[in-house]
Amino acid sequence: MSVMDKLKQLLKGHEDQAGQGIDKAGDFVDEKTQGKYSSQVDSAQDKLKEQLGGDQGQGQPPQQ
Repeated sequence: MSVMDKLKQLLKGHEDQAGQGIDKAGDFVDEKTQGKYSSQVDSAQDKLKEQLGGDQGQGQPPQQ
């Protein structure tokens, strides 16, 4: 089992909280680097959220 699979299993049901943590971490990095790498940080945040499932439903209409 890969590390990513273990993380997904641990975060199951807490995807929103994981997404918030990813956002906070990205904001911290942006603050410390004075926004110098903001586009790379944003890209990394998006990819990590996609991998962990923390970006479900954002930017999409609600499913019924």
